[in-house]
Amino acid sequence: MRPLLFFLFAAALPAQTYDIVIANGRVIDPETNLDAVRWVGIDHGTIRAVSTKALHGRATIDAKGLVVAPGFIDLHEHGQDPEAYTFQARDGVTSTFELEVGTADVARWYAEREGKSLINHGVSIGHIQIRMKVMKDPADFVPSGPGAHQVATPEQISEMKQLMERGFKEGAVAAGLGPTYTPAATRWEILEMFRVAARFKASCHVHLRGNAESGEPEEGLEEVLAASAVTGAPLQVVHINSSSLSHAPHMLQMIAEARSHGIDVTTEMYPYIAGQTRLDSARFDNWVDRPEADYHNIMWVATGERLTKESFQRYRKQGGLAIIFNNTEDMIDLILRDPLPMIATDGFGYEAGNSHPRSAGSHSRILGVYVRERHVISLDEAIRKMTLMPARRLEARVPAMKRKGRVQVGADADINVFDPETIHDRSTYKNGKVPSEGVRYLLVNGTFVVRDGKLVNGVAPGEAIRAPLR
Repeated sequence: MRPLLFFLFAAALPAQTYDIVIANGRVIDPETNLDAVRWVGIDHGTIRAVSTKALHGRATIDAKGLVVAPGFIDLHEHGQDPEAYTFQARDGVTSTFELEVGTADVARWYAEREGKSLINHGVSIGHIQIRMKVMKDPADFVPSGPGAHQVATPEQISEMKQLMERGFKEGAVAAGLGPTYTPAATRWEILEMFRVAARFKASCHVHLRGNAESGEPEEGLEEVLAASAVTGAPLQVVHINSSSLSHAPHMLQMIAEARSHGIDVTTEMYPYIAGQTRLDSARFDNWVDRPEADYHNIMWVATGERLTKESFQRYRKQGGLAIIFNNTEDMIDLILRDPLPMIATDGFGYEAGNSHPRSAGSHSRILGVYVRERHVISLDEAIRKMTLMPARRLEARVPAMKRKGRVQVGADADINVFDPETIHDRSTYKNGKVPSEGVRYLLVNGTFVVRDGKLVNGVAPGEAIRAPLR
């Protein structure tokens, strides 16, 4: 009789009730290649069920006709403030990282955002910022004085290494380097930073030395591929589109060949033909007497005006952000079709009152323009490039990333529910401060930050993503 009584008792139990259920959506999980209608059950910020059968929830959203994907992960976003986070959320981003420039004070960076962030966030220990500190450069983001132009002494390099080590012990996600902004940094100095990163199993996220417009970007790539091979530190080549321009086929071939020989190198791109940086940076040191058309290819962010030689020199002395139109759609298509580059925005905040449209619209532009309208890549491939690939880049050092970029039982409930027929970017070069449309629901750690296409007020579920403290 006992087995029968147990069966009757079990049959009488009510079905499990989850905190949130996402019903009838097209679930895409890039790791298991799942692409099918499923019900997703969420409890206490974690995905507890992915089911073919109906689930019960205290809150249920009907996702019929919508895609249920992992929240997007952006490894290259300079806009790390509450306002920028709202635009990233509307673009489907649940985890955002400043890994190129980074910070010189990791503990302080995380403390400033604790309990205040809409989305998850993380930072690198940045060689650019460390060099500025050691060399006493007066700039606040990238150097314009001795941090850019002064060769470091052995003692200064030793101090930089100590600061890099401290940053890793404080949980820095990666190492950030930008030899193009620190041209006086010798190959040996860069190699020393790679050596420190290698000891902490940290990837090096690098803006290559030199400018693709005026030289051979292959040289800059060779430098850091060699540093990775010598030290064993993983390498992420940032924004391969703007670092290579028309040299993209060569650069991608070099990266693929390096990977085939065991070098741990990856890369990223953003889907726009223009880049953005500070006009007062060392990147423009060789802009002494260019053709007038070169200056006209630059737009001053604060006013939207195209520059002349005279206004270029004036604004360069003033300092600030500029947008540089230097690429083509053909090169964007070519890079996007390649399986290696993931998507990362290189976005900025809105201190100048405006910003590059990539800051608000990169992921939605991929889905709206390059997937739906032009069929450059498939929806599944686009999601893989925006979720699983960036998560895997950081997993060796940051165990928390093994729970990101997936829609699976046990994964964090960072989930993007979007309409594949309507999602699109709305930001422009003249007005970069326009949120994307089409993200219907966005959950960060199981909390809605976007609901029915609108931001949810008064929530801050974003958590610090960092490596274990030492």
